[in-house]
Amino acid sequence: MLYTAYEMNRRAGVPFVAASELTARALHALPGPLGKNPAVRHVRAACDILAKARPTHDRPAFGIDSVTVGDREVPVVERAALTTPFGTLLHFDRPSVTGQPRVLVVGPMSGHFTTLVRPTIRTLLADHDVYVIDWHNARNIPASEGPFGLDEYIEHVMTALRHLGPDTHVLAVCQPAVPVLAAVALMAENGDPAAPASLTLMAGPIDTRINPNRVNLSACGKPLTWFERRLIDVVPRRYAGAGRRVYPGVVQLTAFMSMNPKRHVDAHLRMYRDLAAGNTAAAATTRAFYDEYGAVMDVPAEFYLETVGRIFQQHELATGRLTWRGRRVDPGAIRDTALLTVEGANDDICSPGQTEAAHRLCTGIPAARKHQHLQHGVGHYGVFSGSRWDTEIYPVVRSFIDSVRAVAPAAASV
Repeated sequence: MLYTAYEMNRRAGVPFVAASELTARALHALPGPLGKNPAVRHVRAACDILAKARPTHDRPAFGIDSVTVGDREVPVVERAALTTPFGTLLHFDRPSVTGQPRVLVVGPMSGHFTTLVRPTIRTLLADHDVYVIDWHNARNIPASEGPFGLDEYIEHVMTALRHLGPDTHVLAVCQPAVPVLAAVALMAENGDPAAPASLTLMAGPIDTRINPNRVNLSACGKPLTWFERRLIDVVPRRYAGAGRRVYPGVVQLTAFMSMNPKRHVDAHLRMYRDLAAGNTAAAATTRAFYDEYGAVMDVPAEFYLETVGRIFQQHELATGRLTWRGRRVDPGAIRDTALLTVEGANDDICSPGQTEAAHRLCTGIPAARKHQHLQHGVGHYGVFSGSRWDTEIYPVVRSFIDSVRAVAPAAASV
């Protein structure tokens, strides 16, 4: 019913969107004096916003064609290093740069595409050889490929690390903090030589019993059957993933926006005023954020429900009860991987203390190799994007990785 209701609503809005697009196009084509009329600018700004105020379902391009390394601009080429039905290990290759530490970025599978962490990747590329797991939209994955839950997510992380080999540094942004920590723990217990040299967990729900917020209370306030009954749907026949049970991305988008509707309304009003005033650069920044924010992907139902049930309701990792394919996950087995946790003081999605909890679980890592950074003045997205990420958080991450390499110099990047 979710897909049906959304599609009916989308179709009902098509004439309105088309009219807004045509009106905006006509007003943009007016000659100078008429186009600068205040009334025209205001109507044009409103039509521009209304024409684009809808979700999209295709992954945006990462669009990282070049980066500054040192004092020179170098080209960046995206290469698929490994592909499964559920994700692609992408390498942001800079052919002219060698010898920098190799970093695997694991972004969330939470209704948005991995391009949401584009700012994280772009900044890291100045000093690191970056790979990222680019998760695929579940509605495009044939049901015959089987389910995808926490076990499969953890398996993908371990596969990526083994493909990259020793001396890799892994960085998990938000939701994957739990499966990435689990993957590193399992590899450490196995004595796997591909276990990463360092692990950075950024704003992830390691223990949501600490300083619970509205997201945590909402997840725990209803039985898991409620989530399954109300929020899970089946992919319709017109998509490649027909028959697969999913958590539709548009539902997650609605949930995120409903958490703080005033902030989103204010942002769109600000964009409207900027467009009307001719402040195109400021408006473009806001538009770029919402273009990314509105690009949604469906999540496999198994992964969504297991995340809600096992991580947010049962707190399996925090209480030592998390298992992978029936085998207990023990973060205390990690000894040779250094740990950094990063939190935002104003984070209303993953509260301060929830990620830092990883230090309590990772009892095998010496205290000197465990570090916590609390960034004042940022919320959830500010932890991995924006000016504070670039100027205050990233230097901490870079120094942490450099300090790990200084103790045990890494091999050259692959």
